[in-house]
Amino acid sequence: MADAKDSRHIARITISMHERDNVAIVGNDGGLAAAVVLSSGLVLRDRVPQGHKVALVDLAKDAPVVRYGIPIGYALNDIPAGSWVHERMLRMPAARELDNLPIATVKPTPMRPLEGFTFEGFRNADGSVGTRNILAVTQTVQCVAAVTDFAVQRIKAELLPKFPNVDDVVALEHGYGCGVAIDAPGAEIPIRTLRNISLNPNFGGEVMLVSLGCEKLQPERLMPPGSFAIIDERSLSGETLDVVCLQDDAHVGFMSMVESIMRQAEEHLERLNARVRETVHASELVVGVQCGGSDAFSGVTANPAVGFCTDLLVRAGASVMFSETTEVRDGIDQLTSRATSPEVAAAMIREMAWYDAYLTRGSADRSANTTPGNKKGGLSNIVEKAMGSIVKSGTSPISGVLAPGEKLKQKGLTYAATPASDFICGTLQLAAGMNLHVFTTGRGTPYGLAAVPVIKVATRTDLARRWHDLMDINAGSIADGSATIEQVGWEMFRLMLDVASGRKKNLG
Repeated sequence: MADAKDSRHIARITISMHERDNVAIVGNDGGLAAAVVLSSGLVLRDRVPQGHKVALVDLAKDAPVVRYGIPIGYALNDIPAGSWVHERMLRMPAARELDNLPIATVKPTPMRPLEGFTFEGFRNADGSVGTRNILAVTQTVQCVAAVTDFAVQRIKAELLPKFPNVDDVVALEHGYGCGVAIDAPGAEIPIRTLRNISLNPNFGGEVMLVSLGCEKLQPERLMPPGSFAIIDERSLSGETLDVVCLQDDAHVGFMSMVESIMRQAEEHLERLNARVRETVHASELVVGVQCGGSDAFSGVTANPAVGFCTDLLVRAGASVMFSETTEVRDGIDQLTSRATSPEVAAAMIREMAWYDAYLTRGSADRSANTTPGNKKGGLSNIVEKAMGSIVKSGTSPISGVLAPGEKLKQKGLTYAATPASDFICGTLQLAAGMNLHVFTTGRGTPYGLAAVPVIKVATRTDLARRWHDLMDINAGSIADGSATIEQVGWEMFRLMLDVASGRKKNLG
C-alpha cells in the first residue's frame, strides 16, 4: 500500500508489502525529512533516505521487524515508531535449516495456456531456436586469448560487413585449460560450462575452436564426438571439429595464425549468412532472469513485474531460469514447497547444502552477500534481499534444477544453481541454453552479455531517467502509481518477442 497525501500537496510515499509488515519503505526521490507527517498521522523522527525503512509502530528490543510478511531481523534496541530502520539496528535471523522443509506442498491451480504469441527466430538442427545469429570463436585455453581477440577484431572490421545476416562475432575467452588438474573432482564443471556455452542456440551450431596445442584441455576433451550437431552436409562422417591450432608447423609468424583464424571464420560466416528467421511459437524462448545492484525497490517493482512475466512465459510453454543460490538460500522453504516433486525439492536442497558447506570451509558468513550498494539502497541484510529476489520466479511450479554448467532439457520454470555474481550467473545461464536475458537493477550497472540480448529493467524512475540509454523498461512506474505490476509484466513480455525477433537490436 502507498501513502501519498499531505496538506501541502507534496506526495509522501511509503510502501509496505504485506498486511503484517511493521515497517514500510520510503518511495520519494531524496527520501523524507525528519518531522514530516504522513497521512496516517505518523511523524518521522529521523530523515529516512529513499528505499529505506521506517518503523510504523513502536518496536521493543528483540521484537521482529517484519517486511514481506516475515521477520527480516530483530530489533537490537527499542525502536520508536517513525524511526529510520537500517541494518545496524537489526540482528539477522538464523538461516532456515535444510531439514523438515515443506516439500511439494503448494499445488497451484493450473494456469490457462497462453496461445497465439510468436517471434521470428533462427531454427537450429538440434531443434533449439536462436534469437541472434552469431559466430562464436571458442578457445581451449587462456593462452590464445590475445591472438583470438586480435583476429576477431579484424573479422568484425573486414569480413562481417560482407555477411549482413550475421549479427556479430564474439570470442569466448576464459582463464582455464592450461596447467589445470584436468581430472580432479569438480573439473567437469568448467569443462561442461565452456562446452555448453559454445553450443548456445544463438551460435547456430557453428563450432569453431582456437587451440594452442599443448594445453591439458585438448579440443577433443572440450568437444568430444557426439557433443554437437552439424547444420549441413560438410562432413560425410557426421561431425567435424573445426580447430585452428596455433602451434601447428604451418604457422610462420603471428599474422599467419591470425589469417588462419580468419579463413576458417569466413567459412562459418558464409553458412550463418544463409540462415533466415522463421516464425516460431513463444514456447521456443529460453529466458534467464537475474537481478544485480539491487535495492529495496527491486522486490517492489522490477522483480514482481519479472515474476508476473515469468508466469506468462510458462503459460506460453517457454523455459524460464531463475538463479542466485547465494540470495535465494534464505527463502529455501518457499522454493521447496513449490517443487513439482520430492526429487526436484531434494535437488534444490543439495545446491543450498553445497553453499552452506562452502561458507563453512571459508569461515565466512552469508551476511557478506549484502553489498554496500545494496545497503545504501535500503536492503538491511540477505534475508530482506532474498525475499525481493525470489519474486522474480513468479508463482509457477518449479519443475527442474540445474547444477552449474548443465544444459537445460525441459520447459517450464527451472532453478539454475549459480552464484549471485552478475556475470557468473549470466554465463551459467548462457551455458544452460538461454537465448534471452532479463536483468533488473536498482543501484544501476552497465552489465551486458555479447551472446544474448539483455533486457534491462530499472526499479526506480530516477535511475531510468539518469541511465536512459542503458535501461529498457522503467518498473519505477509501479512505485510512482502510473502503472501496475501486471501492466509492466505485459510490457516486458511483448518487448521480449520484439527483441527475440531482432526488431530491437541495441540490447546487450
